Amino acid sequence: MTISDRLKHFWHVISNVRPIFWITLYIALVPIFAVIYMWLPDTQFRIPDGGAVDYSGWLYYSIVTITTLGFGDYTPTGHAAQWVTALEVMLGLITIGFFLNAVGSMKSENDVETEVQRRKRLHDLTEKEKLVRNIPVILHKLNKFLSYCYAVTTPLDQRSTQMEYNSTFTLDDMRDMNKPSGLPGDYSSRSAVGTLMAYSASLSIYLDTLQSRVDLALWPQLLEDCFAFVANYQMVDPVTSDSKPTEDLAQYIRNNVKLSRDIETTLTIIANDKSGNAAASSE
Repeated sequence: MTISDRLKHFWHVISNVRPIFWITLYIALVPIFAVIYMWLPDTQFRIPDGGAVDYSGWLYYSIVTITTLGFGDYTPTGHAAQWVTALEVMLGLITIGFFLNAVGSMKSENDVETEVQRRKRLHDLTEKEKLVRNIPVILHKLNKFLSYCYAVTTPLDQRSTQMEYNSTFTLDDMRDMNKPSGLPGDYSSRSAVGTLMAYSASLSIYLDTLQSRVDLALWPQLLEDCFAFVANYQMVDPVTSDSKPTEDLAQYIRNNVKLSRDIETTLTIIANDKSGNAAASSE
């Protein structure tokens, strides 16, 4: 390591010392040098008439010296007194210099930290705005998915206008899944389970690509739920027009219905959060 590198390292270490250390050291020098002055013979100084020569008098002289006021009432005349006085002045100036440098360094750190926080807030706000723009589309796809989950897991003769999904359905409840859904607005002849898987594919693709458009890491639970939904869809067996109800398909529906409701709840909270705080929305 070169001398220049050593000096840079030394200055880096000094700059990281907190200002409180230097100001404490500066103040501590005053009584220490007052003791040294008191130990020196009085003949080393020109003391004014009536001037105190006890500790209080030398404490006063030490304060005047380290602050470089130099009133001239106490004057060092001997070599020892002059060198000690000069040493206190130099140490005082060096300590104050380090103190001011530490204050400047701490201010720079605070400025950098403030800028980092400002950029993070801006990033969070920007990502939230992008997510909010996608929420209507996601909610629409989720509602369609949930509607066809209801159609697949509820026999035609047990359906009602309220379309309440039964989480405790059995394979027997899925007996009409290859028939048209009969849902309001669905006039196609495609089977309910076929339409369900079509909406599953559409929703999975959207949630998968959403992760590339929005930094979902700001909402860890939402990211986890989206990832789980996509993974469940990718692992489910393909469904054909003559497929029979299976436990794997039933479990897929149960898992992704729960995930869909969790995603819907999280997105609703984010959309209604006016603080712009992504972290708060993710809790």
